[in-house]
Amino acid sequence: MAEAKENQKLLEVKDLRVSFFTPAGEVKAVGGISYDLDYGEVMGVVGESGSGKSQEAYSIMGLLQSPGKVIGGSITFEGQDVLSFSKDEMTAFRGNKVAMIFQNPMTCLNPVYTVGNQLVEALRAHDKNISRADAEKRAMEMMEMVGINNVEKRMRQYPHEFSGGMRQRVMIAMGLICHPQLLIADEPTTALDVTIQAQILELMKDLQKKTKMGIIFITHNLGVVADICDKVSVMYAGKIVEQGPVDDIFYNPSHPYTVGLLRSMPRVDAENYERLIPIEGTPVDMLNPPEGCPFAPRCQHCMKICLKKMPPYMEIGEKHRSACWLRVLERMDKKDQNKEGNQDGKQ
Repeated sequence: MAEAKENQKLLEVKDLRVSFFTPAGEVKAVGGISYDLDYGEVMGVVGESGSGKSQEAYSIMGLLQSPGKVIGGSITFEGQDVLSFSKDEMTAFRGNKVAMIFQNPMTCLNPVYTVGNQLVEALRAHDKNISRADAEKRAMEMMEMVGINNVEKRMRQYPHEFSGGMRQRVMIAMGLICHPQLLIADEPTTALDVTIQAQILELMKDLQKKTKMGIIFITHNLGVVADICDKVSVMYAGKIVEQGPVDDIFYNPSHPYTVGLLRSMPRVDAENYERLIPIEGTPVDMLNPPEGCPFAPRCQHCMKICLKKMPPYMEIGEKHRSACWLRVLERMDKKDQNKEGNQDGKQ
């Protein structure tokens, strides 16, 4: 394990661009996103289906499916350039350094092998020197750690003998069995019912405290991130439109898309007659994305400049930034007011 240098981030993504070259044309799935993650930090990546959340995660893992390609930017893990890794280096990187949990545990577990066998093989694939007996012992420890009881019996069972929530626990155990420093969870609670969702989230919070690993939590549900994340990146049409600490995103949302997501989310403290407000319009056609802000065609505050030019990021608060022309114009108005105030003071 590489020593953490002073001020070195666990993960740095800069201007990452991912495209899919289809017969119909180039689909710009990820359009130049940047973020970083500290050791032990949890970041939520939020956005609706097709916003590019999963594709940026697959890029980190080296799991992009053809015809997808990383066409620009950089991914740096503990100072190492991930995109320059050879096939063998990437295989060693996956599992040992970074692990991923997918949203449907039934399709990720092999139905013809016992759960114990799959956990053991996942560990031995990355640790060639470990004996089968030691691997089985570690697998049982991991199953206990994720809240599975009667592990000796469970090790001999097949995936179909587990419930959905238990299968997801097995997937988390498999992800953590090599003690990675970064866990990428791609909508790990979507296929589960609400009570099981809460249990899995609680489990991930506990494991994060125990292991001090970094987590990238990908979801389309803002309510899920409130409980587990330190900061949030809101994605729309392949771009990060807003980034900031979780409290800022919830209590001081700046981008109209973030505001729309929060309005469309059921609230426990809402009056019983309050209606949810949907985001009108349809998602962007990624084969023909707009020139300007991707959210402009659906935005009630849309101006001419929004349709023609992508807005720059504006600092809203500490580590809180948003890409919206409204914020740019507000900043310009404030500067003008300050100038006028200074001139009045001089007179």
